[in-house]
Amino acid sequence: MLKFPQPDVEQFFQTYGIETFAVSADESQLVFSTNLNGKYNLWAMDLPNTFPYPLTFHNQSCEHVTYDPKGKFMIAVVDKDGDENGQIYAIPPEGGPLQPVRKKDGARHIYPFLSKDGKQLYYTSTKDDETYMKGYRFNLETEEEEVIVHGEGGMTVLVDKSPEEKSFLYMKAFSNTYQLYYVKTGEEDLLLTPSPEPQHTVSEAVFVSEQEIYLLTNYESDFSYLARFNLETKSFEKVVHAEAEDLKHMKYDQTTESLYIISEKGVRDQLYRYKLGKKQLENLESPVSVIDQLVIADSGTVYLRGDSATVPANLYKQTGEGWESLTKYGVPGVNKEYLTSPDYVTYESFDGLEIEALLYRPKPEKDNGHMIFWPHGGPQAAERASFRSLFLFLVHEGYSLFAPNFRGSTGYGQAFEKMIEGDWGHAPRLDNVAGLDWLIDEGYATKDSILLMGGSYGGYMSLLLHGRHPDYFKAVVDIFGPCNLFSFIDSVPEHWKPAMAQLVGDPEKDKEKLDEDSPINYLDTMTKPMLVIQGAKDPRVVKAESDQVVEALKEKGRDVEYIVLEDEGHGFSKKENEILVYRKVLEFFNRHIQ
Repeated sequence: MLKFPQPDVEQFFQTYGIETFAVSADESQLVFSTNLNGKYNLWAMDLPNTFPYPLTFHNQSCEHVTYDPKGKFMIAVVDKDGDENGQIYAIPPEGGPLQPVRKKDGARHIYPFLSKDGKQLYYTSTKDDETYMKGYRFNLETEEEEVIVHGEGGMTVLVDKSPEEKSFLYMKAFSNTYQLYYVKTGEEDLLLTPSPEPQHTVSEAVFVSEQEIYLLTNYESDFSYLARFNLETKSFEKVVHAEAEDLKHMKYDQTTESLYIISEKGVRDQLYRYKLGKKQLENLESPVSVIDQLVIADSGTVYLRGDSATVPANLYKQTGEGWESLTKYGVPGVNKEYLTSPDYVTYESFDGLEIEALLYRPKPEKDNGHMIFWPHGGPQAAERASFRSLFLFLVHEGYSLFAPNFRGSTGYGQAFEKMIEGDWGHAPRLDNVAGLDWLIDEGYATKDSILLMGGSYGGYMSLLLHGRHPDYFKAVVDIFGPCNLFSFIDSVPEHWKPAMAQLVGDPEKDKEKLDEDSPINYLDTMTKPMLVIQGAKDPRVVKAESDQVVEALKEKGRDVEYIVLEDEGHGFSKKENEILVYRKVLEFFNRHIQ
């Protein structure tokens, strides 16, 4: 009888990812950015055939792709080794080399969209204003360019045009929880919500006609709802709410005059349809727990990209019978019995605030008795019911894993999300400590069995917890986490800087608070073994942040390992790097639980 070995770490990471996708106007072709060859490239399917074939070999991440309305070419935004400075390229439907369309070294280009005749390219870039950005219109035939929107005070992003291209929607972002939308019509710039105060967000807005705009906003509400703005009357009207859910994203289907809306509630998403004028949301079945992208074809057919706790991102098409899976991405060589879904639990924090968390438990026969504590990144983000190879392989190896959505996380309302602003290191830290105590009190862990790991803000929190509460942990992994809030504020991308005073703090006014919350000031108590991982081209948390803490700890004679990935930014865009790092994490943890 043949016997096969159990899967090891590499098999869990041989999953394929999908960054973005688009569908041609006639739905004969679907293009998507995926790492089928280990690095991200554009691949296509000739629908209804779902066999993919490569279009490009640039081996870089693509954050956006869209078709020319006439199907003659595609527009793609591609960066270099994770530097997030996306450049705009064109490629024909049959593929080939990337043709530069708008490119400037060191500048970032985002959110391109095309005119209905395909001759005009609209986009936003940092190329002429690193801090506030500008929205442009570029004529692909004459190569003439003009600025459509620009303004100071907040990051300005051009987001949509009216059907006749006479008016334009743009966003001004002052922070993650303060984002206003305006419509530029003639010489007027009209705010879509009744007032800029109190602080609120508009997460999405779309034209449904030349005079009517629908938007998702939490103006004077804790959760986002659907509203309508009329250009002719300059009036704002609340349309419909969902109970304790944030309506976050939407697409307009002109064939049925319907809006498809994604809501976020805690760890899961819900899909709705709203038919204009009906005054109610229709609950739709979704094939996934978390929806990352919706595309509505000209025919009205709905396509989506999403994932679930044990199924990686896939592409789906809505049919009369439900949802058809266009891709079949799973975990190669890993039986479903090895893929563990988390439990969703709640606990009470130090001040009575309820915190939701994900708790992964290994099979009893594999349980090694150790718990990995994972504070998520963002910080205004959340750990959700989505696929993470990292979590699944660590649980398969016998570790339990706990991921709390501490205050500041999204999906729990505006008030909850704002709780972290100006307080990166006190109340959120105590939420995490309360989570540690809950694990111990409930019998899931002991103080001599907890390992700590996080990335980005989670890396920062891992450093801070290590420095201020070292007695909880056996070993610590920091993945591109800031260690010094002063140098972090100074080094973020220029277009982030206007928001940093509200999100993190003002270096002069809040000096005492920022000192107190900077992990670099707690080196004396960072005594546990550490593994630090950093991307050399990271634009968000620059390499100097990790260099600081590694060099300082080494001077004190501490046990610190340091991995720098020369061809990565704020994450892992290359499969070999991801496998290398997480194999090292497993070896590090296994060594320190002995």
